[in-house]
Amino acid sequence: MPNRNKAVFPGAQSALDRFKYEVASEIGLSNKIQTQGWENMTTREVGAIGGFMTKKMVQLAEQQLAQNNGVSSQLARSAGADASQGAAQESGR
Repeated sequence: MPNRNKAVFPGAQSALDRFKYEVASEIGLSNKIQTQGWENMTTREVGAIGGFMTKKMVQLAEQQLAQNNGVSSQLARSAGADASQGAAQESGR
């Protein structure tokens, strides 16, 4: 099955891939990936990697928000645009 996950920003995909391998190493799965490949990983293992990635990204975002004393106007605009785009897609426009 092809990977349908695409990075929002061009160039971020390689950083996300490196991050994925870093997280896999942290939770002790890098050897299995290297010897057996991603296609032979269990759903639980891949989910653990994705879940830990998400947790770390949320922590980073929270840190940045705390340092900036709240939500930046750029982030707020982006969230509003994403919500509008999602609503338009759901309505079939």
